[in-house]
Amino acid sequence: MRLFTPNSLPCQVSTWHDVSIKPGAQGSGPMLRKVYVLFIFLIVLSTACSTTTVYIVRHAEKQNETDTTDLTPAGYARADALAEKLANRGIDSIFSTPYYRTRQTAQTLAQRIGVPVVDYPAKPTEAIVNRVVAIRHKTVLVVGHSNTILEIARGLGAKPTMTKIESGDFDKLFRLRIHHGPFRRSVNFFPDTYGQPTAP
Repeated sequence: MRLFTPNSLPCQVSTWHDVSIKPGAQGSGPMLRKVYVLFIFLIVLSTACSTTTVYIVRHAEKQNETDTTDLTPAGYARADALAEKLANRGIDSIFSTPYYRTRQTAQTLAQRIGVPVVDYPAKPTEAIVNRVVAIRHKTVLVVGHSNTILEIARGLGAKPTMTKIESGDFDKLFRLRIHHGPFRRSVNFFPDTYGQPTAP
């Protein structure tokens, strides 16, 4: 009888060694049981693993400081640039705070890929953090504000070196890769920019 036994780490069950076991050979029964148990154990471990990618941006340039402000022409151009940057990244969900400037930042991408924009409260940031942490095997965009996006990134387990997003800084794009393993969670943080550069 020909069997395959895994030779890889949990969450990476993809490499196999070809092992031949002759029926009736001495010890073949116990060996088969051990192989089956090992196989089932690794399947359980692999199903417990997942990777989620999260993009986090601040809204684009706004006309003024009111809660009902729209984007400026430069802001709409940045929204177009965001759509161009992320259109082929497999975005499954888009989250935005319920303000015109954040929703307008996400809207071009949402229309382009056919994904609805879902509102979340700007504060407390734990609300969106908890929602994203529960997502598995997906790619997510979160649109927030200068005083929330770093907090969201840290809440998800990232460790950005910057301590503040300046009022005139609109080009930051954070990418987080969240890997859920059977025993622990790891987070990789990749800061990036998009669209027209803004003053540092």
